Amino acid sequence: MEADIRLARIDDRLIHGQVATAWSKQTGVNRIIVVSDEAANDSLRSFLLREAAPPGIKVNVIDTEKMIRLYFSELLIGEKLMLLFTNPRDVLRLVEAGVGLQTVNIGGMRYIVGKRMITNFISVDTEDIRCFRILAQRGITLEVRKVPSDRKLDLIELLDKDDAKSSLQ
Repeated sequence: MEADIRLARIDDRLIHGQVATAWSKQTGVNRIIVVSDEAANDSLRSFLLREAAPPGIKVNVIDTEKMIRLYFSELLIGEKLMLLFTNPRDVLRLVEAGVGLQTVNIGGMRYIVGKRMITNFISVDTEDIRCFRILAQRGITLEVRKVPSDRKLDLIELLDKDDAKSSLQ
């Protein structure tokens, strides 16, 4: 038996209003695990993320290595999990270690210098694109949706359209 991962989501805001309400209700999770080396090593950020949890939902903020160990232990059996990530690199690290994910939801990756916008809420750089393409090659569905009621968009189709548009310029 393995962990019941109901949602794996990349959103660099991590726990915020939409996650706390819409996604937790939609997925029926009882635990949110923030998988981020950066957040796990920042005690104030970890505290604030745990405080942002909706009532009745436990929150853990851990690094990628600990998540891999937990996944293969029996500690998560019986838990209904939402995994939150800030970037596709951490998702890929888990998948390459054998963590079973079928779908990854991409909810928000903010623009910073060096990234290009592919939607009004998702910006990527070459490393993000490399990781997303490897995840897709491994058969993982990459869906773009901010909230559960949004129409699902295929991230790879968006990347391909953006590549085609870029090559014309």
